[in-house]
Amino acid sequence: SFFVRCWHFRESAEQGGTMLARSLNARAFSATRVMPAARPVQVAAPRRAPLRVQNLRVNNVEIPNSKRIEISLQYIYGIGQTTAKQILISTGLENKKTYELNEEEINKIRDEVGKYTTEADLRRQTAQNIKRLKDIGCYRGRRHILGLPVRGQRTKTNARTRKGKAKTVANKKKAVK
Repeated sequence: SFFVRCWHFRESAEQGGTMLARSLNARAFSATRVMPAARPVQVAAPRRAPLRVQNLRVNNVEIPNSKRIEISLQYIYGIGQTTAKQILISTGLENKKTYELNEEEINKIRDEVGKYTTEADLRRQTAQNIKRLKDIGCYRGRRHILGLPVRGQRTKTNARTRKGKAKTVANKKKAVK
């Protein structure tokens, strides 16, 4: 005969307990939930907090909420200190925290930022300029191709940003006699 030892864990059906049966010799493990009798449940209306700006999005870039507008506009590629100040002057806004802005002020900023070339358009424009230099084969284009400094910096020493990590060459130094 086949002997199976089982353990049963039960809670009362009124408490909505779980009944488990586990077999040592068999591979099966089963769990069944004993549901309590249906009783009426009162559902409270969901509480809603007042609307609050989590993160402001301008030109598909999330701008930090806790910083001043002048600083947070600089998170957009193509907008630096000077441009951020010009945007504030042209919109007529004071330099307050981003979360203090109302909907009208946010729209003013979005419209003003829309007048500048930023983010993907600016990256694409820069990449096209470099590609054009490479295609015509000018000095600057060849420097881009070789991965060397473009603007006349020295390369005997330094220039590690463009050249990458130093590659050691054996017997580079010669003994002085």
